[in-house]
Amino acid sequence: MTTQRNSGRRRQVAAAAAVVAALLSTAACGGGGSDDKSSAAGFDAANNKVANASDKKGGTLKFAGVQDADSWDTTRGYYGFAWNFMRYYSRQLVTSATEPGAKGTELVPDLATSKAKISADGKTYTYTLRDGITWEDGKPITSKDVKYGIERVWAQDVLSGGPVYLKDVLDPKGEYQGPYKDKDPEKLGLKAIETPDDKTIVFKLPSANSDFEEMLALTSASPVRQDKDTKSKYGLRPFSSGPYKFQSYAPNKSLKLVRNEEWKQSSDPVRKALPDVITVNWFTNADSMDNHLIAGDYALDINQTGMSPQGRTKALKEHKGNLDNPVSGYIRYAVFPQIVKPFDNIHCRKAVLFGADHKSLQTARGGPVAGGDIGTNMLPPSVPGSEGQKYDPYSMAKNDGKPDLAKAKEELKACGKPNGFKTTIAVRNNKPVEVATAESLQASLKKIGITADIDQYDGSQTTGIIGNPEVVEKKGYGIIIMGWGPDFPSVQGYGQPLWDSKYILTNGNNNYAMIKDKAIDGLFDDFVTELDDAKKQQIATEINHKVMEGGYYLPFVFEKFVNWRSSELTNVYTTDAYSGQVDFASLGVKK
Repeated sequence: MTTQRNSGRRRQVAAAAAVVAALLSTAACGGGGSDDKSSAAGFDAANNKVANASDKKGGTLKFAGVQDADSWDTTRGYYGFAWNFMRYYSRQLVTSATEPGAKGTELVPDLATSKAKISADGKTYTYTLRDGITWEDGKPITSKDVKYGIERVWAQDVLSGGPVYLKDVLDPKGEYQGPYKDKDPEKLGLKAIETPDDKTIVFKLPSANSDFEEMLALTSASPVRQDKDTKSKYGLRPFSSGPYKFQSYAPNKSLKLVRNEEWKQSSDPVRKALPDVITVNWFTNADSMDNHLIAGDYALDINQTGMSPQGRTKALKEHKGNLDNPVSGYIRYAVFPQIVKPFDNIHCRKAVLFGADHKSLQTARGGPVAGGDIGTNMLPPSVPGSEGQKYDPYSMAKNDGKPDLAKAKEELKACGKPNGFKTTIAVRNNKPVEVATAESLQASLKKIGITADIDQYDGSQTTGIIGNPEVVEKKGYGIIIMGWGPDFPSVQGYGQPLWDSKYILTNGNNNYAMIKDKAIDGLFDDFVTELDDAKKQQIATEINHKVMEGGYYLPFVFEKFVNWRSSELTNVYTTDAYSGQVDFASLGVKK
């Protein structure tokens, strides 16, 4: 679910970091350039709190961006900003609360009258739909529409790309063929979902999963009406169940939403639907887009991944009051595939952990402000069970992030490579900040005798390159630079694809370290059946400890961004539900 955009040429990154740090120091003390807009709410005014509260309706909300969605089909989309934006035209049984910060991760009823009625064994979830919920043509949204929308997840041969948690939980044996191949003469569809009437929907899980309702809050659980399903073309013109509908869409160019006149505020406790029109325009150049944002031509960056170094520096000097500096929820890291020698040896992995210059890596990412706090472990601050920088088993944040060369050399001796070794760092060629990070790591490893070549592969082919273990082994990728954020705020929604051996795939793999640890697998099994929140947090903490003890990852930063916020925006706040992004559903405009 990564949305990290090309943030400028890599040679700008380190130089800009020092400038940003100095400017932010002034901003933090309340300073501002002489050109600050008087109506700006102030630096960090929308970071986990509401800026410019207002219920005024009307106007056009103008987004800009440099990256279109992977798909606007609610089944296929996997970009975080797309999930955020989809709440304009799609609804779910439950969804994230429209509240700032951590409160935003709480689930609230949406299409349903209440959260689920759950059976004592945790296997049956029952919902009743609200009155007055309609499609954009005025027809009622029924339980069968919700069921059909979920069933589309099974059509992976046609609708690939989105999350498949529901498929794994509701049909672990893969018995259902999906709505396009269903040969059942009665057309009852997925048997794990029952619709006894148009208002009632019942989910019957083969095994309990304590995060099931979190999965139902993903856009992949949105209703889709069967007679409006255009299959692979649905993302070009989704049929709306929310307050806005598509008027026009030109991929990678523009998107325009207008009011869905059939939507009723009385049926929707979540969305304020303040603007009359919502537009998105995509740019091919990040600096150009940032200049348009600063000029007031657009209100917000839809991608929510931080301004380019050039735009950021200008904004900090002249418009500090229009900037927010949220924690993104992502961790940026290096990972060591055990199928590539000598990283099958834990001591060789730990040599890199101790030998890395963590301050330099932070600087390469953009510094403490634009890059984030030095990463010390692999559980993001937004995930329950995280201990943040308090858990620092390799002393990565101590001594201002300096490497521990003595311990690194001890680990090299322990792994039988006292004079070091050679390896290759794999990095996406369309992510300059990742290339800068690779170069920083390369330089620090050289000091302990580890020679690391850098291979820049085609970033658009990530799933078939680093996501293919055979390719990784063949190319000798001992270090892979990547990042990850939670699909939903839970160790299952973040770490299971990375660390559970069941998720090792021949293509599209995310368990790059090839972790096959029975203890970790067992902890995940315990987690998904545990219903007590406090115990779930304890298990999540223990999983993170096991991962770090294995030395599989070198975390760089708990990522942060510097994002633009127009003075014309109202009801602006960041939310942990969307990894520190502004919650689009609540936004309004002054004009």
